[in-house]
Amino acid sequence: LVSASLANADFPFGTARDMELGMAQVRGHRVTYVGELGWEIYVSADQARHVFDTLAQAGAEHGLRLCGLHAMDSCRMEKAYRHFGHDISDEDHVLEAGLGFAVKVDKPAGIFGDFIGRRGILQKKQEGLGKRLMQFRLHDSEPLLFHNEPVWRDGRIAGYVTSGAYGHHLNAAVGLGYVTCQVDEKPADLLAGSYEIEIAGERFGAFASLQPQYDPGSERIKM
Repeated sequence: LVSASLANADFPFGTARDMELGMAQVRGHRVTYVGELGWEIYVSADQARHVFDTLAQAGAEHGLRLCGLHAMDSCRMEKAYRHFGHDISDEDHVLEAGLGFAVKVDKPAGIFGDFIGRRGILQKKQEGLGKRLMQFRLHDSEPLLFHNEPVWRDGRIAGYVTSGAYGHHLNAAVGLGYVTCQVDEKPADLLAGSYEIEIAGERFGAFASLQPQYDPGSERIKM
């Protein structure tokens, strides 16, 4: 359907291409918010219906189906993708949210070298992290997570769930949440704790991780 090659070598992850799709000029971004091989397509409003119909018609013979935000939310939760407004906001620190890889503090000096917030990041690195965003998967496959459920660590409330959904690949409810910690605690110390999540007054055991529990190496989005 498109004029550009979608092969890995020609269209690698993290790149964008201007291309034709049907009779429309679009821009394709090789990115994903669901943890699978995919593209985001940007198209002008006057061509949106044509692009949608073209994709739907061609995809029918391959079993293409439409999905909604709850399906997307379930997938992104298993991949531990953060959602701005739930898991991260302008009041959360990028390092405590586990997004330090997306910030380059060693940029060359110049107009963009000393970006807003750079000194705050360096200071936080020196001081240590007072909380960490973790991913949780309930041991019991029946209870559901939504958000704001208390997180218990070693018998004491240590944080809260910022967002949750049922993970159909992991076969249990999955959530993201912040857990307070000592600034000198190592990741291994944090992971060694015993975690429970309180749901409607009852506590359920949970497996905690600092990495996505689905495809932690991000191999599927680059296949």
